[in-house]
Amino acid sequence: MDPNALTYIIGGVALVAGIIAGKFIFAKNTQKQVDEADQQAKKLLADAQTQAETIKQQRQLEAKEKFLQLKAEHEKEVNERNRKLSEVENRARQKEQAVNQKTDQLDKQVRENEAIKDNLNRQIEVVNLKRTELEKHQEEHIRRLEKIAGLTADEAKKQLVESLKHEATTQALAIQQEIIDDAKQKANKEARKIIIQSIQRTAAEQAIENSITVFNLESDEIKGQIIGREGRNIRAIEAATGVDLIVDDTPEAIILSSFDPLRREIARLSLQRLVTDGRIHPARIEEIVEKTRKQIEEQVMEIGERTVIELGIHGLHKELIRVVGKMRFRSSYGQNLLMHSREVANLCGIMAAELGLNPKLAKRAGLLHDIGKVPDEESELSHALLGAKLAEKYGENPAVVNAIGAHHDEMEMQYVISPIVQACDAISGARPGARREIMQQYLQRIKDLENLALAYNGVEKAYAIQAGRELRVIVEAEKVTDSDSDKLSFEIAQKIQTEMTFPGQIKVTVIREKRSVNVAR
Repeated sequence: MDPNALTYIIGGVALVAGIIAGKFIFAKNTQKQVDEADQQAKKLLADAQTQAETIKQQRQLEAKEKFLQLKAEHEKEVNERNRKLSEVENRARQKEQAVNQKTDQLDKQVRENEAIKDNLNRQIEVVNLKRTELEKHQEEHIRRLEKIAGLTADEAKKQLVESLKHEATTQALAIQQEIIDDAKQKANKEARKIIIQSIQRTAAEQAIENSITVFNLESDEIKGQIIGREGRNIRAIEAATGVDLIVDDTPEAIILSSFDPLRREIARLSLQRLVTDGRIHPARIEEIVEKTRKQIEEQVMEIGERTVIELGIHGLHKELIRVVGKMRFRSSYGQNLLMHSREVANLCGIMAAELGLNPKLAKRAGLLHDIGKVPDEESELSHALLGAKLAEKYGENPAVVNAIGAHHDEMEMQYVISPIVQACDAISGARPGARREIMQQYLQRIKDLENLALAYNGVEKAYAIQAGRELRVIVEAEKVTDSDSDKLSFEIAQKIQTEMTFPGQIKVTVIREKRSVNVAR
């Protein structure tokens, strides 16, 4: 406890004692009271001193304890700092040791490098000495050679280079010419060999399609049934099939004439069914012709499937298979289109195999190269471009598409098989007896004649019969009246006369028929 505070306490107690004593003195003013007050004051003073001493001792003890506590905390903090300093010193000492080790290693490596460098310098000095000696020997040798030849080294080198250059140029030209001549000879020889082998290994038919089909009969009595009363049956057959029926004095035979082999086949099968059935009348004729058309469609698919199987072609789209089957009933320059395409496919496969290319891809392109000639709808595109468009539409390989479009040079050739298809197409068409240009021109004239009539409004069907000397036009009764039929016949005849070139004359017959059909049940 602070001594000043203790003094103040004692003084306060003395003052209180004095005041009490004074009160007793002044109040009673008696000695007894004064003595008592004095005693009491002394007692209070003694108590105050005792209490003050006690408090002082307590305060001293508390201060001592606080000091000891602070001293312990300080010592603890000092110890912690000393421990951390020791750890830092240890780490620094370890780092210093590691640095010293690295320094020692570097010093050792430097000493080794210095030794290697000294060794290399000694070796370089030796090499330089040897090179100097070699140069001296070489100069001496050159001086001796110059003295013997009477030429300097540069002059000798120049003469040698010129001589070698001239000799090398002469030999190079000779070798180049030999290589070119040999390459041409071998190329021509190999090309002829490949083409000849391809042709020899392909068995091709040389039969040429005609524009007529002969239908044989069991007896001439059936001719009357086919003609019908006043010729109604034969007219119904011609109107339904578009084929001209020629009934003449030829025994047991009727001639079916049409430029379209598909129509002739439909007419032949229809006649065969009608003759077998025995019921021949216009309604039955139309029914049989319609059934035959459906049968021909199935037959077309079957022909296409059989063709691709025989050629080993897989994954062909169904529409392309149908187009391949339709080629059986088409001809090109008098040559059956399917036979021509099969022949081209076989030639392409053989030639591609000889050249180390993909024979299946080449055979596929050869089979499809003329599919543009049998379109379902007329198009202004050439058959090569139309065929390429169809092949691309049905997901064919780009090489096949390019080969189809480029086989008449109407598209740039981008694949190796394209010129192969073009060459094989030319080989197939160039065989003796394979094609007849006159027949193709005739068929084209017949087709143009029918297309000219079909271009008019209200025309349902148009058939060129009698070898193109008659054009029969069937119109829709709802759209064309009787007077319009006369006008239409005249307009078609005038247009044929002004736009087409043809021998003799062409008769235009417009047929308008009103038919009402009801069913009784």
